[in-house]
Amino acid sequence: MKIKVQANPCFKEVDRSTKRYIVMKGSAGSGKSVDTAQHYILRLMQDKGRNLVCIRKSDITNRDSTFAELTGAIYRMFGDKAEQYWKITQSPLKLTCKANGNQIIFRGMNDEKQREKLKSITFQKGKLTDVWCEEATELTQADLEIIDDRLRGKLPEGQFYQIRLTFNPVNKNHWIKKVFWDIPDKNTLCHHSTYLMNRFVDDAYKQRMERRKIVDPEGYTIYGLGEWGEIGGLILHNWEVKDISQDPVDYDDFAIGQDFGFNHANAILPVGIKDDDIYITKELYEFEKDTSELIELAVKREIDRKKQMWCDSAEPDRIKMWQKAGFRARGVDKGGSAGSVKAQIDWLKQRKIYVHPSCVNTIKELQQWKWKKDDRTGEYLDEPVSFQDDAMAALRYSVEGWRKQKKWMV
Repeated sequence: MKIKVQANPCFKEVDRSTKRYIVMKGSAGSGKSVDTAQHYILRLMQDKGRNLVCIRKSDITNRDSTFAELTGAIYRMFGDKAEQYWKITQSPLKLTCKANGNQIIFRGMNDEKQREKLKSITFQKGKLTDVWCEEATELTQADLEIIDDRLRGKLPEGQFYQIRLTFNPVNKNHWIKKVFWDIPDKNTLCHHSTYLMNRFVDDAYKQRMERRKIVDPEGYTIYGLGEWGEIGGLILHNWEVKDISQDPVDYDDFAIGQDFGFNHANAILPVGIKDDDIYITKELYEFEKDTSELIELAVKREIDRKKQMWCDSAEPDRIKMWQKAGFRARGVDKGGSAGSVKAQIDWLKQRKIYVHPSCVNTIKELQQWKWKKDDRTGEYLDEPVSFQDDAMAALRYSVEGWRKQKKWMV
């Protein structure tokens, strides 16, 4: 069987390597996760007796990251014939190669129960030979040692064990840098990639990254150049990814926030509040869509028309279109100054925020939303960096009704 795939030349070395540790740091949009998924599909189809486990710190985030990347690779390769070659199981998440029985399973390392579950992995055919740690900076060194210990025992001739770590190098003091990057080892291949090496990146993405170079030099070093850095001045620390209910009836109250966009993202967040905690249940995050297209998508995604939708007040014409479509859209009173933004942030910081794992763009924004830095003094200012903050604006708008009600005051 001949399979045609498109790949970036910069990953040729890592895809051919048989070293035990493949450590791939890179910028956002470098294509490292896409290449990794495509590589594993090809490897498991070719080499009988190989099996892969995909690791995220929180197991539920696998569905919208590693599982989505791997199934995406399968459908790109085989199109509507995909299920002739792979059995795709949604619950529990599992991929099985129909030709040889090789499998891909998905695990987390969030607590002792999940770690113990990893220790007891077995496969009907072959052994656990491959591990993909996506967003590897989420893991501790102890987590990796547990994983590493699972790869042992004699393998058939020509086979090998391998762990691949993919990540954005957020913290220059991270243990991955100290253990792998700073100490040369014949068993380790360290690889660096950026979005500039990805021949499939669109021009709009490149333009957004060029803008980040100007407005957020610190963030560009990490997310644009893929260099070791450290994001200081993060705005929100009080959030976590959790498999929460997406049904509005399960909350004390429910609202929707929308930040309008076209060249930058148009973000819509349905948000619940319960026992004074905030729950981001889903997201609509789209580029280059007009209002009628977004309304159609919102209907398909079952965004509740009966709930209050708080929008950017600078776009009254768009608000009217949403109202005509039956949504309870209204503008947020910004108060004419940055003070209202700070007030919204202060209100959010006093509560726990839970995010459904499907909200991948919101999670990315939460991880990098930070205060501006004074270049002269090195101190952080009470003003957010205005870059890739569309979901954060939608989040701020969504809580506006509760923030101004005495019931929800602290």
